[in-house]
Amino acid sequence: FIVTVHDLIPIQIAKTIPVGLLTKLFPKGLFPKIFPIGIKGFLKWQIQKYKLKKAKYLLTISHTSKYIIHDILNYPKDKIFTTYLAADPSFKMITNSQLLQNIKTKYNLPDKFILYLGDIGRNKNIPRLAKACLKLKVPLIIAGSSAVKKVPNDPWTKDIKWVQNNQSKYLKSIGFPDDDDKPVIYNLATIYCQPSLSEGFGLPLLEAMQCGTPTCFSQHTALAEVSDYSGLSFDPYSIPDIAKKLKLVLDNNKLRQELIDKGLKRAKCFSWQLCAINTLAVYRLCQLNAQK
Repeated sequence: FIVTVHDLIPIQIAKTIPVGLLTKLFPKGLFPKIFPIGIKGFLKWQIQKYKLKKAKYLLTISHTSKYIIHDILNYPKDKIFTTYLAADPSFKMITNSQLLQNIKTKYNLPDKFILYLGDIGRNKNIPRLAKACLKLKVPLIIAGSSAVKKVPNDPWTKDIKWVQNNQSKYLKSIGFPDDDDKPVIYNLATIYCQPSLSEGFGLPLLEAMQCGTPTCFSQHTALAEVSDYSGLSFDPYSIPDIAKKLKLVLDNNKLRQELIDKGLKRAKCFSWQLCAINTLAVYRLCQLNAQK
């Protein structure tokens, strides 16, 4: 059998926290139904690892995830295959000025802004991005449901609470946009920025590239792999470096156009057809080996 593993981010996060502190911070577990604390959690994870190792092949969504899976599971690299995701064709450059104005008005968007689309989990690093934008006096618009919904008071939702408690003219949450509006919002953004500390793929980054929006992203993650450096990368732990790279794009129209062109070209390397072809090839390989 074949198993698809997108990433091991929860395990990566748990490995960075000492066991005693992990138990104190998350008495019911980091993800209680999946990774409970204590002997129960340990045994459950060992069972999951055992089942994964019994798989003939693993599919994953980036080479970055492939090597992390190999390191954590000690699963043979030659049996892990990368099948890249793709952005929907609806994500494209939009020239309809009336449509752009309508969506700008609908979400009360400023003329110039940095966009982030997604959730606000521990790995997303949004407070540092927000502080970098505040330093530049450029609004950060967060599109995603987690920034506007009620969440419990626990360490996992700390960043969500921070975003909710620090709304200002330089930090605004607009909730999760309608699907038809998302491509337009990407087009309206001055820069799309994804500052994740870890990421399995980063589909919003690809969507932004496909819309002709210049991108900035954290280095040493799958985001750099997806972008192939068609945007500017930064140290996600350094607020000054995040601000520096954003300012370069904001202040330099020539660089901005170069990033737009590179992003559009790189985005053409991804398609669902190619994903399907590569996925089918792995299943055929598995079938062929089973017949031997």
